Amino acid sequence: MKVTRLPDVEPGGSGRRVAIGTFDGVHLGHREVIRGADTVLTFDPHPMSVLRPEAAPPLIDTFAVKRDVIASLGIEELVVIPFDREFSSLEAEEFVARVLVEKLGAERVSVGENFRFDKRARGTPELLAASDAFETRIAPILEVDGEAVSSSRIRGLLTEGEVAPAARLLARPFTFEGEVVEGDKRGRGLGLPTANLVPDERYVCPAHGVYAAVVGERAAAVNVGVRPTFESGRGPLVEAHLIDFDGDLYGQELRVDFFERLRGEQRFDDIDALVEQMWRDVDQAREIAQRAANFSRR
Repeated sequence: MKVTRLPDVEPGGSGRRVAIGTFDGVHLGHREVIRGADTVLTFDPHPMSVLRPEAAPPLIDTFAVKRDVIASLGIEELVVIPFDREFSSLEAEEFVARVLVEKLGAERVSVGENFRFDKRARGTPELLAASDAFETRIAPILEVDGEAVSSSRIRGLLTEGEVAPAARLLARPFTFEGEVVEGDKRGRGLGLPTANLVPDERYVCPAHGVYAAVVGERAAAVNVGVRPTFESGRGPLVEAHLIDFDGDLYGQELRVDFFERLRGEQRFDDIDALVEQMWRDVDQAREIAQRAANFSRR
């Protein structure tokens, strides 16, 4: 998939089928908007982080994860609007004329029914549909279990540790991405070394607890939290024990795919009890990851 910043798009093209949205999470509802498109038009950074940073939600995905999920849908080009205050001042009609028609040469535009743009939110699906320069497709809000599928609903599930229900709405496991940093090295001393990643407050992190996950193609048992048994005084970490792996991952970017929450984070009276539980977690995580791998191969 080609990734192009909007200013770098050569004007004068034609025939693009364009899906527009922030697409945080690229969830089931977003996929319905994207269906049938060959080009996705999105924003980076998220508009709320520019217009109302105090109210901006933590994002589900880093841009890199969002890009790769969109690419997996068979999209030919991802066009990224570098969103800033200057762009936010663009009137709805200017956006249609300058971006969709002149720059992208759109022949069809697809948006969700709740999509809004321009500084006064005057840009609506109905305004797009009124243009005779392109065909407009308006995707209805999708519901699962009687409730709308939305990025905010998924954020709520993740912050409660409900990674399996969130995966249903995402149509994939939730992916946490981060750089491996030095930890306390207690895991190695216990026979269970971990790759440690520091949560970034700009992005969603699952609730404290222990999870079955996959890192690359390797099953992992992952602890999210503050390690209460040791009272280290450090902030939250995402600690991933890659099962049957022995290697140096410091400085590498890892993606952790969360499949299921095994238990909450808890304090143990002694190290032996902790280690015993950790090995049970590893066995359970291995089984869940293997089950997920077998399912994905069907």
